[in-house]
Amino acid sequence: MKRSDSKKFNGRVIMDQVAIDGAIGRIAEEIVKSYRDDDMIALVGIRTGGIHLAQRLLAVIQEQCVHEVLLGTLDINLYRDDLVGRFNQPVLRTTDIPFDVANRNIILVDDVLFTGRTIRAAMDGVIDLGRPSRIQLAILVDRGHRELPIAADFTGQRLVTKKNEMVKVCLHEEGHPADAVVLSS
Repeated sequence: MKRSDSKKFNGRVIMDQVAIDGAIGRIAEEIVKSYRDDDMIALVGIRTGGIHLAQRLLAVIQEQCVHEVLLGTLDINLYRDDLVGRFNQPVLRTTDIPFDVANRNIILVDDVLFTGRTIRAAMDGVIDLGRPSRIQLAILVDRGHRELPIAADFTGQRLVTKKNEMVKVCLHEEGHPADAVVLSS
């Protein structure tokens, strides 16, 4: 990333476009090693950043897999455990999983793994649709500070952060000028 590009983001750029593309390539390679011949694999992107990453992963994976890899999107707002006592109701967006999850190998895809609560909510959402054979997790950035015993199976980068710091994944699909992972306090 050019020095002028880093000024477009509020915080320190931890990963630029090249690093993000490399991480996606490594994650895709690991998934392909595990599932090259599997006709029951599906990626499910967690709204919103996970959706874009799942689409990017699918493009790389599909080139190397024998069978079609299915893609779905999941909105976890109804499954979140931090909405109790809030006055504003969550904004519900579309969950689009156009296949049966039963007996399928589901790989949840998200941008940042922090406390684990988002992933717990996503697993609840998937299981409400059926009983998969397996649920795994692909994550671009694991920043630690888990509150639940959840770990990623496929990780782009691990970051050491302070609990009060913010990790933001900026993707051009969301209107950002360039792809970047930004750390701010």
